[in-house]
Amino acid sequence: MAGPPVLLVHGFASSFERNWREPGWVDLLSDAGREVIGLDLLGHGSADKPHDPEAYADLEDDVAAALPEDPSVQVDAIGFSMGAILLLKVAAKHPDRFNRIIVGGIGANVFGGGGSEAIAKAVEGGVDSESSAIARVFAQFAAGSDNDPKALAACMRRQSTPLTADDLARITCPVLVVLGDKDFVWPPDPLVDALPDATLVTLAGVDHFATPREFKFIDAALDFLGASI
Repeated sequence: MAGPPVLLVHGFASSFERNWREPGWVDLLSDAGREVIGLDLLGHGSADKPHDPEAYADLEDDVAAALPEDPSVQVDAIGFSMGAILLLKVAAKHPDRFNRIIVGGIGANVFGGGGSEAIAKAVEGGVDSESSAIARVFAQFAAGSDNDPKALAACMRRQSTPLTADDLARITCPVLVVLGDKDFVWPPDPLVDALPDATLVTLAGVDHFATPREFKFIDAALDFLGASI
């Protein structure tokens, strides 16, 4: 057997196709003999797109539901941005379900942050002279791929409890943290320090939205999973 199945969890305003298939992740993992488990989170891709923020309150349930039915089966998992945070939340509750985890595009922001309402307004089309640079770039990114702006805004406005150091301490499997040094969620140190078994890979000159397509990210992830060809 080549290794455990690999669960892929996409980021905000993206989808399984956009985040993982288009950049080549799915083909590379399949070529390495790994089963790929993909999903579209609520409000994204082919999933339902409700406009009520309350519908997104338990978004991590989408991730938990994608795990194999047999509770004895562990997975490797890769998450990006919002998907990476959701993945860590699920792993904190069910640490025995994960063999190895890779998270990209997250850092100190996992412990809270803010700016959600500004991003939600920008995604809905409310970009103006007062909008932050981060809100503007999110709005630009969300404008494509048949996204529903109202659904994405509702997702961004959901009530979400930040991760804590105690949560992360329960994740005992090896975790690879990959972050571009131009990413607005920099620095990675608080996240890395809170994980019991973490390895950091820094992507020089790479910003947030370029990360999923960055070859150094893909290579580091495949190597970490023992899935390099």
